[in-house]
Parts: sequence; C-alpha cells; structure tokens
Amino acid sequence: MTDSNSFPDDLLQLQQCLHRAHAEHRAYLDGLPWSVEPMAGWVRGERFSHRGDVPDSPGWSDEQKETVDRMWAEIRELSIAVVDHPHWKSVPIDVLVQARMQLKRQARPAEMVEAA
Repeated sequence: MTDSNSFPDDLLQLQQCLHRAHAEHRAYLDGLPWSVEPMAGWVRGERFSHRGDVPDSPGWSDEQKETVDRMWAEIRELSIAVVDHPHWKSVPIDVLVQARMQLKRQARPAEMVEAA
C-alpha cells in the first residue's frame, strides 16, 4: 500500500478542500427548508414520518438554489481534480482503492476528525 508520506502536497490540499466543501454544503443544507419547492407539511398520523410532525416548507429562494448549485459545482470540480491527479498513475491498481481511502483519512481536517 502507499506510504502515508507519499501523497503530494497539492493532492493532500485538494482532498482537504474537498472535505471542507462537503462539510460546508451539508451545513448549508441543514439550514434550508426541507423541500426545494413549497410543499405542505403533515402530522405524524397522516403519513409515516420518523421526524414526527413535518411543518409546511416555504421552499428555497432563487438565491438559495443558486448557492446550492455553486457548492455542487465546486464539489464536482474538486472531486475531478482529486481523481485525475497524476499521482494515481504511480499507484499499483491492486492497491488503488486502499490508497484513495488512505488519502481521505489522512487529509481529513482536524475539526472533522474531532466531530466524528
């Protein structure tokens, strides 16, 4: 398997940026209404809901939709940069998945490790 110090600095930085982009995206989504489009809520007895009563959702504003789209675009760009990094050509195919998982663990920002 890949030595823990063998990842190039730029690849480690890209993976850290990707972790942060995912975390920011999840945090942003947590603050949005539960439905993108306006939708009536329901009480627990009307439909199955593990959350109990579900309030009406006003939907997302155009600005919120644009922000989510921008965040997804950033996540896609970072994901492509990590996956297409030239370093992966030097990693034997039989340990490639293990090496990618090691990169994810090694590059995880400290605040994310503490939260887990």
